[in-house]
Amino acid sequence: MPRLIQPLDTGDPLGPLPQEFAAIMRPELPSLIKEIGVEVTRAYPEYARLLGGPNGQAIRVGVEQSLAAFVDLVAEPTSATPLRDDICRRFGRFEAYEGRTMETLQGAYRLGARVALRRAKKVGRRYNFSPSLMLSFADALFAYVDELEALSREGFLEVQSRSGEQSETMRRQLLHLVLAGRPVPRSAIAELCEQTGWTLPEQVTLVAVRAPAGLDRISADHDVLIDPGDPQPHLLIPGPVDEARREMLDRTIPGGGAAVGLTVPTARASDSIRWARRVLELVDTGVIEDAPFIRCEDHLITLWLLSDPALLDQLATRELAPVSGISTTRRERLIETLRIWLDTRGTAAQMGELLDVHPQTVRYRMRSLEAIFGAQLTDPESRFSTEAVLRAMQLRARSGQTLN
Repeated sequence: MPRLIQPLDTGDPLGPLPQEFAAIMRPELPSLIKEIGVEVTRAYPEYARLLGGPNGQAIRVGVEQSLAAFVDLVAEPTSATPLRDDICRRFGRFEAYEGRTMETLQGAYRLGARVALRRAKKVGRRYNFSPSLMLSFADALFAYVDELEALSREGFLEVQSRSGEQSETMRRQLLHLVLAGRPVPRSAIAELCEQTGWTLPEQVTLVAVRAPAGLDRISADHDVLIDPGDPQPHLLIPGPVDEARREMLDRTIPGGGAAVGLTVPTARASDSIRWARRVLELVDTGVIEDAPFIRCEDHLITLWLLSDPALLDQLATRELAPVSGISTTRRERLIETLRIWLDTRGTAAQMGELLDVHPQTVRYRMRSLEAIFGAQLTDPESRFSTEAVLRAMQLRARSGQTLN
């Protein structure tokens, strides 16, 4: 039969618990952490959502550290707890950033303590703990929870003491640093993340907004970074834009007029906003059809073909050199026929319907093209270059621009 552990009579907060008690408690921690997680998320659904989100792992580590620190203090009452203290303050700051009061976090702490006490009673029966030891354990446990709450309240009040304007300023600075990319030191971004309570995601999606569209900052999700005062307003959304994020954009940009960039690694955030802004430019020139929200991923080929207008001019001059000496009217007819052929590889009859000419006319033009371009139409690489140029010419023609 396990031996009875008697309490020690000391004046320290955890003094009544014998140090050897830690050896009995430590193996219980892994399963106890899981049990507390189940009970807390059942009682507080908002924490269930947090555990399933980008901050979930950090929250789990915080819970583990808080329980492990209690056991460490039992084993060595004079142990320092800087990591635990920092985590508890972060929990308090996070509650403030999320717009909650301290009541929810306090309730979660106390529920966790009740679960731990329930486990201790179960272990106590196994080891024949004396009633006085169980009372000492309960007193020490709830005194420890009071300490955790006090630390979290420090972090909570720290955030509340800052003005909303200061917080928004830091968030705008954070957005600018993320978009600047390297060589901005990651330490600078990490410091602002700590001060604003923003978790640096692995991927982001940038949204370019056509000025002077109104931005409803209050309707945006809390983790979305916005700079409404920028001459080119934009938003940074952690992760991809799913249906929930799409509904959020409807509320935040009620008038529409935005382009949703590609989801990229955070270090490449500047690429996402660059592509999104380019899409808005192409909408303004008539190349891309306008819509309240336009996704860059629907226009990747267009972005690629029109990414460098000057280079496109050079390519067009080279690829269409064989028809440069032909009269304008005939050149345009031949080029249009060539484009239709490259697009469809259709028969003379099919191409005739698209061009609104007789099939025999199509056959005549194709013989002329074969004679003019020669191997340029049979070599795969040359044919691809010609097709890319003709597609780009067609896109640019929508805006009324012409190639030099």
